[in-house]
Amino acid sequence: MNWSQAIDGFGRHLGIERALSPNTRRAYVSDVRQLTVHTGSEVAPCDVDADHVRAWLASLHRRRSPATMGRKLASVRAFFRWLVHEGGRRDDPTAGLPMPKLEKRLPRPLSVDDCEQLITKDERVINQPAPEGGDRARRIGLMTLRDRALVELLYGTGIRVGELVSLDVRDLELRSQEIRVMGKGGKERVVPIPSEARKALDAWLEVRRHPGLMSEPLFISLRARREEKPRRLAAREARRILGERAVRADLGEHVHPHRLRHSYATHLLDMGADLREIQELLGHSSLSTTQKYTAVSVEHLRDVYDRAHPRAHPETGASRARRAKRGDSSQN
Repeated sequence: MNWSQAIDGFGRHLGIERALSPNTRRAYVSDVRQLTVHTGSEVAPCDVDADHVRAWLASLHRRRSPATMGRKLASVRAFFRWLVHEGGRRDDPTAGLPMPKLEKRLPRPLSVDDCEQLITKDERVINQPAPEGGDRARRIGLMTLRDRALVELLYGTGIRVGELVSLDVRDLELRSQEIRVMGKGGKERVVPIPSEARKALDAWLEVRRHPGLMSEPLFISLRARREEKPRRLAAREARRILGERAVRADLGEHVHPHRLRHSYATHLLDMGADLREIQELLGHSSLSTTQKYTAVSVEHLRDVYDRAHPRAHPETGASRARRAKRGDSSQN
């Protein structure tokens, strides 16, 4: 089996047997292709050894983060395990290679107020009639309604950006305020839609092109001409839309769809939602993945304590409390 045959077969395996998303499949296949470039075409898949893999990873060490390095090793490990299963070689050259040590980072959710600011930046256009006054004005109005619905849905449901752009109109159940989401591994789940997100979706569907075609994408690109078939919005466009909206809302440049997902989960937990329920809503296969949000909530509570409790800093807490009391007395 040569490289071309092996990579094609591996790609089909990822899509059919493992049911990975298109983006994940592309990433895995791209990593394997990078290994072939490093080893050279004269080294067949059955001849790759652990030294080849180590040398390839070492060549990437200074240019890639530990998380990326771990992903690349996982990609080629999955490839060689599949190759062994298919009889393409006897052993796995990645067996025994340690995964890079990853820095444990807690999610960085936005505050509730920041999420509100992000969503309501263009409040004035919601529930207004379809824009008039020329193609440019209409396009701007459509973009505003689409982007508002996009942000409302991301924060209101906690879905991944890949899940968002994969939605069709028929996946919405606005009467019951639910949405059917196809998650990782081809697992479908039903997520409730908040009332404000439903209003934003109603406004968007009322003015978008061909709103009655249930098989069409829910979110479309507005760069094409009106007579052309609507094109599904790409994940990178959704990220750009959110990033630009965050800058306009004075929230900085590091707001991305997954940060809204973190915010959704953390705010649910802060309001008393059960961890198992949050796991179901997020579509996590393991509860341990969801448990990271408990650490975020503990950190939040610790920050509140440090700022507010007079005994958080014994050397200054008492004097701070006395100053606060004197301030209250002087105002009375």
